[in-house]
Amino acid sequence: MRYVLGIDAGGTKTVALLADEDGVITSTAAGGGANLQLHGLNGVEHAIKSVLDQLDGPEPSASCVGLAGSGRPTERRIVTGVLRDLGLGPSLSVVHDAEIALVAGASRGAGVAVVAGTGSMAYGKDFDGRSARSGGWGHLLGDEGSAFWLGREAIRLCLESDDGRGPQTALTELLSHGLQLDIPDGLISWVYNDKLAPSKIAALLPLVQKAAEAGDSVAECLIDEAADHLARAAHAVAARLELGSRFQLVLAGGAFLGCPLLEDAFRKRLLLPEAEVSRLQMEPAFGAVKLALELLP
Repeated sequence: MRYVLGIDAGGTKTVALLADEDGVITSTAAGGGANLQLHGLNGVEHAIKSVLDQLDGPEPSASCVGLAGSGRPTERRIVTGVLRDLGLGPSLSVVHDAEIALVAGASRGAGVAVVAGTGSMAYGKDFDGRSARSGGWGHLLGDEGSAFWLGREAIRLCLESDDGRGPQTALTELLSHGLQLDIPDGLISWVYNDKLAPSKIAALLPLVQKAAEAGDSVAECLIDEAADHLARAAHAVAARLELGSRFQLVLAGGAFLGCPLLEDAFRKRLLLPEAEVSRLQMEPAFGAVKLALELLP
């Protein structure tokens, strides 16, 4: 019996699934984030090694790693060399995390995945195998609509409210109480002096949800803006692939889980009547397992 390994390595967590050649999962493992742009090559190597050490089973004959921050060929080549040294099988494929989300959620093999986790992007593939992406440029250049982006914008809007540039918002009290910090000095120090990882700012997402649920107009507008960014990314991918007939559109990532209002707002702004929208109900790592199975001779 041969075995394959599928790994989803995102900005916040890494999930590994070992499966037999029939696709039956035999061992699972989880660890910290492994976004190449956020954690660097050493961080990725450490996170992958950590989950490999937890798995119980034989070495895989084929492996697929969906790695956040690895959307460019040069990056994938570098990572592939490091991961081969960790024993990820003679056949190894490194793709970005949106691709494995699409494979996991699109049963017909084509469609669009909108991923909103610590970062964000849209990725699609048509039935001829052509692919397209929109966004995914990292927290310094983009990631609009992601959990990090929502957390950062919540902080910015809170500070604008405090210094008189913006309206009052429930976000101020929620951030102050949730972080046990005074506004603005404590919040500023928390962001700049502690050299926060983006995942820490992304973790503020439930506070945005809570403020919006309470009817705070600032938080409501922020979620609407995030949904608009994500919908525009989905539109861009669908247009580039000319997906005119019915296709599957998969929503994946922790932002949709941590902020259910985001999904509601996204659906309202999505002007793609041909899209069959669904939330991914399984770990994206299952998509990596499917791709690893295709590598078996």
